[in-house]
Amino acid sequence: MNTVQVEIGGKTISLETGRLAKQANGAVLARCGDTVVLVTAVGREDVREGQDFFPLTVDVEERHYAAGKIPGGFIKRESRPSEKAILAARQIDRPIRPLFKTGFMNEVHVVATVLSVDLENAHDVLATIGASAALTLSEIPFEGPIGSVRVGRIEDEFVINPTLTQLEEESELDLVVTGTADAIVMVEAGAQQVPEGLVVDALRLAHEEIKKIIAAQLELQRLCGKPKWDVAEWTIDEQILEEVRIGYGASLDAATQLIEKQERQDAIAEVKRTAVEALIDETASTERGIHVRRALAKLEKDLIRDRIAVQKRRPDGRGTTEIRPISCEVGLIPRTHGSALFTRGQTQALSLLTLGGTGEFQRIDGLGIEDKKRYLHHYNFPPFSVGETGFMRGPKRRDIGHGALAERALVPVLPNEVDFPYTTRIVSEILESNGSSSMASVCGSTLSLMDAGVQITAPVAGIAMGLIKEGDDYVVLTDIAGVEDHLGDMDFKVAGTAAGITALQMDIKIKGVTFEILAEALEQARVARLFILERMLETLPEPRGELSQWAPRIFTIQINPDQIGLVIGKGGETIRGMTDEFGADIDIQEDGTIFICAPDQESAQGVISRIQSMTKDVEVGDVFTGKVVKTTDFGAFVELKKGTDGLIHISRLAPKGERVKSVEDVVKRGDMVTVEVVEIDKARNRIGLRSEERRVGKECRSRW
Repeated sequence: MNTVQVEIGGKTISLETGRLAKQANGAVLARCGDTVVLVTAVGREDVREGQDFFPLTVDVEERHYAAGKIPGGFIKRESRPSEKAILAARQIDRPIRPLFKTGFMNEVHVVATVLSVDLENAHDVLATIGASAALTLSEIPFEGPIGSVRVGRIEDEFVINPTLTQLEEESELDLVVTGTADAIVMVEAGAQQVPEGLVVDALRLAHEEIKKIIAAQLELQRLCGKPKWDVAEWTIDEQILEEVRIGYGASLDAATQLIEKQERQDAIAEVKRTAVEALIDETASTERGIHVRRALAKLEKDLIRDRIAVQKRRPDGRGTTEIRPISCEVGLIPRTHGSALFTRGQTQALSLLTLGGTGEFQRIDGLGIEDKKRYLHHYNFPPFSVGETGFMRGPKRRDIGHGALAERALVPVLPNEVDFPYTTRIVSEILESNGSSSMASVCGSTLSLMDAGVQITAPVAGIAMGLIKEGDDYVVLTDIAGVEDHLGDMDFKVAGTAAGITALQMDIKIKGVTFEILAEALEQARVARLFILERMLETLPEPRGELSQWAPRIFTIQINPDQIGLVIGKGGETIRGMTDEFGADIDIQEDGTIFICAPDQESAQGVISRIQSMTKDVEVGDVFTGKVVKTTDFGAFVELKKGTDGLIHISRLAPKGERVKSVEDVVKRGDMVTVEVVEIDKARNRIGLRSEERRVGKECRSRW
């Protein structure tokens, strides 16, 4: 067993190997505080026949026992991964995937099992470090290691790996940075409208801490690392490459310059098909077929990248900072509470908003401190959006990741729960896609919020940036299209308001991206974001003054917390009765705040009046109609409201001047009578009443 330790942000991270999961190629127990994650890496020694891609799978397994919980639901065991587990798996997958040797096609499976959480130290960053360490120690040809840290900002100071409580309650920044010893390779962030320059400063600070984590992994590798597998060098036969260039270079060059996406794709596919038919006959070896296809792919990539980076010409003819044509529409779907269509070039997002009561929030059955969500953002990417066929069997990991990014971008501008006690769900339907559909969903969702009358604090827009770097020549691209993303060196998504960034996601595929290039990309993104915001606000300058007529109405009242049981009633009968009678959802908070979500104002007012009648303190002069619950020799007890009775003394039962011999000559148990409160003795907890017959010359003053 071997262990190394490193101090990051004032906390010790330990990496242990050699005690657990010894049959895996690499296994590391990563620990920070009482948060513990076991990460294993297993690679297949041979390549499946005919396989032409790298099959990497990353799973994060959250076990409820880690937090001392039993899973909810009927099954009472973990089943499909939670949204946070999927996001954590993507957070590992994205930075490690480019660091396997080109041409390595062996299947690799990385599993991070969360064994313990202390609700202070996040397990996602720890799992990324553990995955890197496990791969570094193994025979698998991983060209790491990498390190990962989280950066917060509390009271104008950066904090490395802040606690979950600090992130939730104090930090204006939640920035996860992953990198090699030489460069940043991945960034994921949510922020409270943070300036671009501050983000660059945070990235610099994070990279210094990342270097310490990498040094610890290299020390562990020195102690017990295994020899790496030999991987055949990924090559292209130079003679075949020249044959392809001479015979089909000009045709491929012309095809890659067509402006329209589908036309360009069809033309490129036709050139490749013609080349394959001509250069690979029935007698050709399998190896020749592989090299011909590799040569065609390389030629296409080189033509497009050289044209962009050196000649400064993009595939669709735009300038490097030019944004494709934008159009916006709002209110186009009749019965939704808010709707917007955002189109940018050949990317189109339809965002549809639904408002629900406070009780419709999503319960989180996970390992974190968050137990509910009142804003939900879901993203759907159907095959038809890119002109393809395919299966639709629920959201893919990419869909969940893009939805989470859009959600992170919009949460900072939502009104607080006191001012806007609704559960809000937005679904972004991607109808067309040619680059950056996630940022289109941010723009469309901002407009749908405004269309619904949600008083957001500021509009949010998003833009995707790209990078093509050839030697010393590079170009930062604004509003990248699909081909620029696929063949480019960086995908940099930035969302925010005019004041600053609210969400950030970056993946870098190459080494040598400097902080100066990142700063240039952020500034270019800021300018683009402001341009897009202007186009959006031309369509709808501000949120509508009223909620949609189809949206439910929520009203709030406050009662004494001691009276909550009174409103709920025995076994919940009182609150269920009001729900059934008025068709309203009633949500009672521990502090006595009651949210009433009703289909219309009349129903809500009925609930409010009923609750007020139950909870208002009884005062002299109040008039009630109540049931006689008990009779005695000296009077009758009348229920004024749930839990509160008053006494009509026998002398106050009959009209003035008349004498009553027996209480039951006038009223019996179960009778409904109208009474007036004439005295209140708080010391003895007694309420004196007078029957309607004794109220000579008085008007009924009931407020109920």
